[in-house]
Amino acid sequence: MKILVIQQKRIGDVLTSTIISNNLKKKFPNVEVDYMCYSNCVDVLKENPNINHIIVLPEPIRKSYVKLFQFILGIRNNKYDVVIDAYCKLETNLISLFSGAKDRISYHKGYSNFFYNHTIKRFKNGSKSELGLAIENRLLLLKPLIKEEITDYKPKVFLTETEIKKAKNLLHKFGIQTGNKPLIMFGILGSEWYKTYPLEKMSEIIDFTVEQLDADVVFNYIPSQKEEALKVFNFCDPKTQKRIYLDLYSEGLRPFLSLLSQCNMLIGNEGGAVNMAKALNVPTFSLFSPSVDKETWQIFENEKENESVHLKDLKPEIYEQNDAKFIKENTFKYFNEYPIALILDKLKTFFIINNLKKG
Repeated sequence: MKILVIQQKRIGDVLTSTIISNNLKKKFPNVEVDYMCYSNCVDVLKENPNINHIIVLPEPIRKSYVKLFQFILGIRNNKYDVVIDAYCKLETNLISLFSGAKDRISYHKGYSNFFYNHTIKRFKNGSKSELGLAIENRLLLLKPLIKEEITDYKPKVFLTETEIKKAKNLLHKFGIQTGNKPLIMFGILGSEWYKTYPLEKMSEIIDFTVEQLDADVVFNYIPSQKEEALKVFNFCDPKTQKRIYLDLYSEGLRPFLSLLSQCNMLIGNEGGAVNMAKALNVPTFSLFSPSVDKETWQIFENEKENESVHLKDLKPEIYEQNDAKFIKENTFKYFNEYPIALILDKLKTFFIINNLKKG
């Protein structure tokens, strides 16, 4: 049997949907599972033993109906028995419909019955468990194939020994010996402007962390974001600055994952890096943007290793008085509603729970 799993969009989405391929291989060890994603997400899928082939849908193909049709013919030639579309947008609707697969599975929408013969209604009104809707709704897509209760629901990132060794060598190059002091990675920037906690306030959290743990700090950023990283660095106390390795970063997603695997914790803006840390079993303390749906992405917070702060938990009345569009347009106004003292208090407790203390 051959199965194609489709998940376009961002790294967090693609990583989360690997629970589909992982459970298919667990249930059907001899099945061939291919996974379709955008090119920027390939690295989170590499080395996953539950994925036979990674199929990339490049940007030029998406923008040309002729090229997309040719791409679909290539998919059809693969003769898949099942297509599971976790994205369910026009391009993947067409890929699924013309794939030739006998069973085509996706989410229920007003029109989706035309493209799929198994359509699944998502949970929308709050999480049914502590897993989060992002996990629960993807598990629903397995129901037509797996009737038993699914207990393997956590995405995983698979690294090689060589990749981990390179990360350790990079740390040694900067004079960091893992195990001597806590090494904390800070996600100082969100994937969008409205997902980025104010930089000056982020520096207060960094100062607090270094003071509490005597920790070494690395930032998660890419060279094009150096200016913003410098702003955060300059906002920090001079004592803290001495513990920040500003020039230590990884070029490429796989090296970043390897570096992240060597950190004791990730603190910062909710997003793809947080999802990757969870998949590496690195503890996370994340700050949600006021306009991001916490029910969907507040995942695995039943585990002591993961904690988050969301305005909806602090001041639910704001969401009763305003819609999501208004809150997004006024993101920084509502970020100011996050009491920094409360965040630091929660963070201190989080350090204790995860046995982090001064090195």
